[in-house]
Amino acid sequence: QLQSKILILTICAAGIGGTFQYGYNISIINAPTSYIQMFMNETWLERTGVPLESNMVLLLWSFTVSAYPLGGLTGAVVAGPMAIMLGRKMSLLLNNVFVIIAAVLSGCSRMAKSFEMIMLSRFFTGVNAGVSMNIQPMYLAESAPKKLRGAVALTSASFTALGLVLGQVVGLRELLGGEERWPFLLASNVVPALIQLTALPWFPESPRYLLIDRGDEESCISALQKLRGNSDLSAELEEMLAEQAAVKGQRAKNPWELFQNPALRWQLLSIVVLSSAMQLCGNDSMYFYAAYVFREAGIPQDKIPYVVIGTGSCELITSVTCNMIIDYAGRRPLLLGGYILMAGWAIIFMVALSQQTRISWMPYLSMACIFAYILSFGIGPAGVTGVLPTEVFDQMSRPAAYMICGSLLWFNLFVVGTAFPFIVKSLAHFCYVPFLVVCICTALYVGFFLPETKGKSFLEISEEFKKQNFKGHTHAVFYKGPEEIKSTTL
Repeated sequence: QLQSKILILTICAAGIGGTFQYGYNISIINAPTSYIQMFMNETWLERTGVPLESNMVLLLWSFTVSAYPLGGLTGAVVAGPMAIMLGRKMSLLLNNVFVIIAAVLSGCSRMAKSFEMIMLSRFFTGVNAGVSMNIQPMYLAESAPKKLRGAVALTSASFTALGLVLGQVVGLRELLGGEERWPFLLASNVVPALIQLTALPWFPESPRYLLIDRGDEESCISALQKLRGNSDLSAELEEMLAEQAAVKGQRAKNPWELFQNPALRWQLLSIVVLSSAMQLCGNDSMYFYAAYVFREAGIPQDKIPYVVIGTGSCELITSVTCNMIIDYAGRRPLLLGGYILMAGWAIIFMVALSQQTRISWMPYLSMACIFAYILSFGIGPAGVTGVLPTEVFDQMSRPAAYMICGSLLWFNLFVVGTAFPFIVKSLAHFCYVPFLVVCICTALYVGFFLPETKGKSFLEISEEFKKQNFKGHTHAVFYKGPEEIKSTTL
């Protein structure tokens, strides 16, 4: 079937230069840490004749690391206006400029004897990731047929995990992780960018964007035909025209307007809770602990990078599994199950850490907990969180919703990255208590307040939230579509 091939190729073209870069750039910075710190010291010594103190090296390194989430935050803020003015596809294409600038800066940093170029390059890499994390799920969910919408939008998480694993592999000492080759490692992110620049122009723009934002019905039908082939488009087109009529006369909203609108109260609260929880649940901090736990379990120091690849592969396997089941299982069970399991593993992990030195098999239990925690994160929270803003907001609010989501995601990544070493210092083995609280609270929120969006049109989902937002008001005026549809699917 040609049309499903076109959809799959569109997903790959958007993903390789999109969220793949986010995962890839998070993991390639880990391998050359000590070499870059040495480079900073040598450069400083050449410039001033005085070597840097160790705490100054650490400070410069933390600036380099935090430039990435700072760039991500900037990218998340500019992504909304880009998606509205340039369209989804054009924004993704233009976004590659940031990575190309970053690759040139980091690739030439050693020749230029400038560690500031590495910091700047990490900032631009972050901007690229911030834009793609917001626009790629939007582009794919708007291009997918209703019954596959969850699975297609969720490929964003699979590409992130794929980037993470490939970054760990390329960062091995035998490949680009050696002392001589680290500038090439940091500049290697230009390859996915060039692949996307070559491939994505051949695929259509989001049909929803063409019809509802641009009012261009002809281009929308042509894009739909490319994506769906000869299948009957009338039902899908009718649904889009109904959505167009519902937002007629409105313009794209700004983020602050979403906070002022009582009709969007629960949608907004849901994405704020879930986007914050995604970074505050402690999944990324597991990677921080991985090397220490593996060392305690008796794995030789030089073999640890290979085992760490296993942790990244866990996330990849689960996000691909989640991809296959999201449109059968639904969004709520995956989120709820993910956070409940993570809460359980956090408790076992803290017990195992506290008994690490007393009981000989405890390091193996902590090791199992790391893998289980990452698997639980991958099965639900990792992917579903990125799909929800597309589903619970209409076309005019969607870019602004993604701006809020993305800003929270990057701000919390920055907070956790900065605060986690201090949390470990003060709470020692019980450093996962704050993450445990986040997981439990999020699971309760999902269980009590988040409606299921599986298999529903965007208008039906809006109606469902409308009931939640105006619970005290009369229900007589509301369209009763969702209930009828629910009863027929049961």
